[in-house]
This record gives sequence, C-alpha cells and structure tokens, in this order.
Amino acid sequence: MVGIVVVSHSRALGEAAVALAREMVPDATVRIEAAAGLDETTFGTDAVAIAEAISTAEDGDGVLVLMDIGSAILSAELALELLEDEVRQRVALSPAPLVEGLLAAAVAAAGGASLQQVATESRSGLAGKLTQLGEPRTEAPGSPASGSVVVAPAPALSAADDEVPPIVRATFTLTNVHGLHARPAARLARLAAGLDADVGIRNLTTGTDWVSARSLSQIAMLGALQGHELEVSATGPAGQAAVDAVLALARNAFGDPLAAPEAQPLRASSDSRRVASSAREGVVPDEVPKLLRGLPAAPGIGIGPAQLLTEQPVEIPERATGSPTVEQHRLGDALAATAGELRTLQRRTWDQLGADEADIFEAHLALLEDPELLADVATRIAGGQSAELAWGSATEDIAQSIAGLEDDYLQTRAADIRELRGRVLHSLAALATPIEMTIGSPAEPDPAPSVLIAPDLTAAEAAGLEPTTTLAVALALGSPTSHASILIRARGIPLVVAAGPTLLMTPAGSELAVNGDTGEIQLSPDSATRTVLLDRARRQAADRAAAAQSSGRPARTTDGLQILVGANLGSLDDALTAAESGADLAGLVRTEFLFSGRDTAPDVDEQVEVYRTLAETIGGRRLTLRTLDVGGDKPLSYAPTPAGANPFLGVRGLRLSLAHPALFRDQLRAIVRVARETSVSIMFPMVSTLTEVHAARRLLDEVIASEGHGTPAGLEVGIMVEVPAVALKAAEFAAAIDFFSIGTNDLTQYALAAERGNPDVAAIGDAYDPGVLALIRAVCQGAAGGPQVAVCGDLAGDPRAAALLVGLGVGTLSVSPPAIPLVKQAVRAVDSGQAEDLAVTAIAMPGPAEVRALCFDRDEGRQ
Repeated sequence: MVGIVVVSHSRALGEAAVALAREMVPDATVRIEAAAGLDETTFGTDAVAIAEAISTAEDGDGVLVLMDIGSAILSAELALELLEDEVRQRVALSPAPLVEGLLAAAVAAAGGASLQQVATESRSGLAGKLTQLGEPRTEAPGSPASGSVVVAPAPALSAADDEVPPIVRATFTLTNVHGLHARPAARLARLAAGLDADVGIRNLTTGTDWVSARSLSQIAMLGALQGHELEVSATGPAGQAAVDAVLALARNAFGDPLAAPEAQPLRASSDSRRVASSAREGVVPDEVPKLLRGLPAAPGIGIGPAQLLTEQPVEIPERATGSPTVEQHRLGDALAATAGELRTLQRRTWDQLGADEADIFEAHLALLEDPELLADVATRIAGGQSAELAWGSATEDIAQSIAGLEDDYLQTRAADIRELRGRVLHSLAALATPIEMTIGSPAEPDPAPSVLIAPDLTAAEAAGLEPTTTLAVALALGSPTSHASILIRARGIPLVVAAGPTLLMTPAGSELAVNGDTGEIQLSPDSATRTVLLDRARRQAADRAAAAQSSGRPARTTDGLQILVGANLGSLDDALTAAESGADLAGLVRTEFLFSGRDTAPDVDEQVEVYRTLAETIGGRRLTLRTLDVGGDKPLSYAPTPAGANPFLGVRGLRLSLAHPALFRDQLRAIVRVARETSVSIMFPMVSTLTEVHAARRLLDEVIASEGHGTPAGLEVGIMVEVPAVALKAAEFAAAIDFFSIGTNDLTQYALAAERGNPDVAAIGDAYDPGVLALIRAVCQGAAGGPQVAVCGDLAGDPRAAALLVGLGVGTLSVSPPAIPLVKQAVRAVDSGQAEDLAVTAIAMPGPAEVRALCFDRDEGRQ
C-alpha cells in the first residue's frame, strides 16, 4: 500500500492534517507520517526528519510526499539524497494542496491505488470544492487530466502553478513605467515569502501560466510591462489577506521610483573577466575605426591607456567531485560568501552615494534567496551535477528566458542573473572578481590610471571603480539607465555605452579618448584632436578646481546681488559633502530617507536625533526640512495610499500627510523641537490649494502649543511649487507662507503632461521649455516684496541655467552637494540686469531647444 508523508512548517498543522486524513479512512492501514516543524513550537522543516518519515511510510509500493510552502519543497528534495537509490525511485513529490490533496490521496491509497494513481488523485483534490463554489477549472500539461506524476528527483514545484486554480483571485493593471523589473519584482517576492499563503501571479495580457510570487526569477519571466493586466491568486488560511497585501503593493507601484529614459539596451553573457595588461602597447588594427559613437551616459572627458576587461570562462566541471550533500554545502558556502560581498558593497554604496544607489543591490540579494532557483539547483545537484554546473546552468536558463522577452528594459534584467552567476562561480572557484583585479591586487596595489573597456559591467563591478584610477569607462553594450551606469555616473566617471563590439578590438595600452558629453570615443586620436580634447578637459578640470577653491565664498553677481546656493540632502553623507562644498544652507532635506526601507515609521526621538545630526554636520546652517513626500513613485507600506490609475495625481505629498495626522504630528513635533536648537524651515510638498496649507499650519500650531514655549525663533514655513495652478496663484499663497521652493522636475512634468521617466515623452519634459520658465517667473512676480523664491529641481544644478534663473527673480538655488562650487562660480559671472533681459528673451523663444542654445552659447562665450 502506498504510504504518505506530510511536510509542513508547523508541527501542529501537520499532525492535525494527518489526524483528519485518518478520520477519512478509519479502518485502513495506510501509513501516513508527518515531518512537520522543528519542535512543538518552532516553525521550519528538516530534511533528516523527512527522510526518516519516508522510510517509516515505505513498504515497497512507494511514498507520496505532500508539502506546504517555500522551503518545505527544498527540504523534501534534499531528503531524497539521504535515501537509498532503490527507495528514492519509489518516492513522488506532489504539488497538490496540502489538506485537500492529503484527503484525496489517503482515500486512493486505502483503496489500493498505485503511486501514480494516488498522486493523480491528490492533485485533483480541489475538484469538489471548485465545483461547489462554481469556480472554473483549467488544466495545463502535467495536470491530473494528463495522468503524469513527478518522481524524484523532482523539479521545483509550486502551489501557484496553473494545474490547480487558486481560491482567492484578483486582477490589477501594472503602473510601473518599466514593468516588474528587478527592484519591484524583488519587493513582490519578499512580500509573498512572508505571507501565510501560496501566492501565484500570471500575466493576463500575454497569457502566461501561473508562477510563484515568491520567485524573483519566475516573476521576471512574466514579461510584465506598464499597462499589462495581471492576476494574483492565493490559497491557504490567509489567502484573502495575501491577495489584499499584493494589491496594496501594486497600488503603490511596488515601491518603484520612476526611472530615467533609456536608450536601446544591449547585454553580454559572461561568467567572469580578466584584465589585459595596460602596459602592453598595441597598434590599432586597420579594421578598428578611429572614431566610435555610442550613447553618452556620464559627462566628462577621459584620456588614457586602454585597459581591457576580457572574457576568461570559469572552469565548470560537469560531474560532481563529491556527494550531492558535499556539493550542496559547497554551494551554500559560496552563496553565503557572495551575499556577504554584496552587503559590503551595499553598505559602501550607501555611505558614498546614498540610499537610492544602494537599493540597487536589493534585487541581487533577493535572487540569492529565490526559493524556485535554489530548488532547481538542488535538484540538479541531486542528479549528480557539480555545484558549478548546477548553479551555472540553472541561472543561465533563467537569464536566457528573461533576455528573450520582448521588452528592452526587462531584457536588461538578465544581467542581474548573470552577475550572480559569475560571482557565485568565482566564490566556488576561489577566484578574485574581475573588478578586484582591475583596481588592484596584492601584487599591484596602486594600478596606473586608465580607461576601462568592457563588453558591459555589472552593478557590483561598477561600485568597485575608483575615480582616481579609472579615467573613463567605455562599454560595447549596456544602456544609460543600467544599474552600472547609475553607479558610474554617481562616482563622476565619464561613461559611454552601446559603442558596439568593435570597441573590444582596441589593443590594450593604446590611447583612448572617451567623451561622456557627446558619446564619442577616439581611438589613438591624432595630435590635433588630442589637443582639443585635452584643452576641453583641462578647462573643465580648471573650472572645477577654481570653483572648489572659492566655494566657501558667497555667490554674488557682478553687480552685487547675493544668491544663496544650498544643498539638496538625502542622507548624512550628503550633509558632510554639502558642508565641504560651501553650501549656504540645506535648501531641501528629503526626509523620506528616514522613513523608507522599514515596516514602521520612526518615532519622534529618532527623528529629532537625525535632524539634529544633520544640522550639526552642515555647521548650523539653516535646515529646510521637507515633510514626508511619499505616494506616487515613493510609497510606504505603513502609510498606504488609495488605489488610483495615476498615483502621481493621487494622494501624495502633503495630501498624504494630512490623511495620516498621527504620522504628520510626530514629524512636526520632531521638527519643532530641533527648531529650538538651530535655524529650521518647514516645507510642505505637493501643495495644490490654500486650504491644504491652512490645514497643515493648524496642525503645526497645535503641536507648538502642546510643546509649550511658543513658536521657535527663526522657524519659517514654506511650500514647494510643483503644481502649475499654485504657480499661477502665488500671490494668494504669499500671505500664508515665508518662502516658495520650486521643484522644477515635477512642475515640468505636470505643466507639459510629460511623465518623468517615460522614454516616449522624455524630449517633451524639458525644464528649459518657455512655458515652464513663465511659471517660474509667475511665482517670482507673485512673491514680489514678500516670500523668498528658491528652485530646488535639477534645473538649479545646471550652471548654464544660473543666469536664466537669476533673471527670472530666483533668490536661492538648491542643488546636489557636488554641484555647489560650479553653480556658485556661475552666479559670480552673472550681471543681474543682463540676466533679466536673458529671461525675457528666453520666455519669448519658441521651444526649449532655442532656450538651451541661448543659454549654452552664452556660457561658452563666457568661457
């Protein structure tokens, strides 16, 4: 008689399920064993306990194993390794729902059915319930109708497969600009992994099968793009709650900020690379053109000897040198080592570049924990493959599937898979990673500065680059918005991508000139070209050096008008850079960094400590604290926003704070307390009406009254101008506030109906558009004689726009900390009278291209 083993994370659940099954066949002698929980109270699964249960249930006719969720599958597969070969061949792992499948299997086994028949009955265990509830049944290959059974060693199985339709289902439309790419998919996988339900998801628009929502790799294969309709399903005691949680995450765009527009991406598949010696001089072959054109991805000019990062495949043994258990342990050690490396890179990136850049590595870490991927690898190892071959082939299969998707942006996510593929293979082979070889080894602690050439770079490799030794980077493949490009740009290294495979024919050591402003790459430039580029590079370097040297001085125009140049801060490290760069104030503190990446809001004391530290770090300069600006592209799980087709036009910014008064009061209280110690301004984001401002000020007054001691001296209250209607009604708002701060990024997208990050309308959303400039002038005119006007968007950080903004009437420019010196220097070259004429001329121009030409020509003429 076929035996049955129940594998569950909960001992109580497993034993209760077995007891219920035995009630169904009270007179039969079916062997039903439970391998559930680590003890009476600790959730978990144990491969050894499962193997022992199989041995107890086995009497020669076979054993069917049913599992609940997640690691139970992996533990069951690992248990098979502990069995004798003869026994292993008589064990089947079933994807059936635990309780319904167990009851059906017990009845079939009691009737003397074969292992295959018992397995088939278990997989159809939901049929009665589905019929009673009127749910349609859909069957896929391998469903009960096919009569197939998975016999160990089995592939990874999921209760969310299309074989048995889920009970709780719902649909939603995906709003993410680039679909479910790495980071939003990772957030979905992490959410699903923590739910007490089996969660599945499928793409209704493209007609995909169900996949497990716990699996980042399977989610990526959905090819889910913006506008696609997806269906989520869940089975289990918390099925409805699980579906609701996924829908809430979907309404918040899976926590995905809008990405910048990108060009056509190209990617390479590689396990690892080695660096060719830059000391070896080479002659450029005739077939290599002297001028290559790629896509500019990070500004600046770099000239130096080429250093090639070329392919060096890691040797992958086909057969295991040890037992499956030994190979699994080797893989586990390599995965742990890789996770440690990535966390170190994440911390380093957070410290140096900020939270957004560090968040890139979340998707990589999630892949290392992907249950479907790990189960697939474990199955391959159990079948006799080496750890290297099992990991390499499983990850490459996933990467190729993702690379074959129709969407260009999602295709680039195959690089995340291949990055981990190479890193783990390096750990298994105990090799240094390619970028470690590039930036120095014990044999070469101080590598000579060079221009790095590669097919492409991973995010981890980009994070390891140092501006002191990497003069520029030129990639044959890639895109301007890849993870690597984001990190290289943040480090200030010139970068050109998508230059084509011909680039890789460049001999190591030959001189290369990379122009990250134009996308041009000069191979062995002639003396005249080299002179022009060097002159331009020297001029840029001289400008930066001169600006840095005088960054502590006030920024006064030639006719004596002082313009404050502040810093936009998103971390404590930003504050340190701002102080070193000569910031006059913190013109914008994005307090979201304190609220993001956590399950609960920071309390008042924690906020006070962070705000106080920021103030101390920038030397007591005025601190402009923007209240929580979430919703739209920056949702929080503990401050959910209502569903909406366009979250950017929904509950976000000040609207959300007013909808969560307790959260808002805590932040206001923390700000008021810090304002008693240092100069502080409060800034409300995403304001649309004067009523909102009055409501916010009433809450502020209540907090001040409850704190006692009156209004802190020097406390100012202002608003961000992002909505065109506010710009046009600035005079009405002026009486209620102390300052305006214009967020040109959002103001531009709302004024021109061109969504930030949408590549199809990227050219339309230009802050140099005369209509946007007219709105800025309207704010300045409405504030005349009253509140100060600042600009804190990207336009303020462009030195070539300084004269234009001064001419429009702006008194404060708040920019990223590294841009402060050059913006101050640009202001010092401005004559305010001439700037006013420039502004009038610019607003009369037909479009942004003409305005740019006007401002840029003026800037070139000044130089």
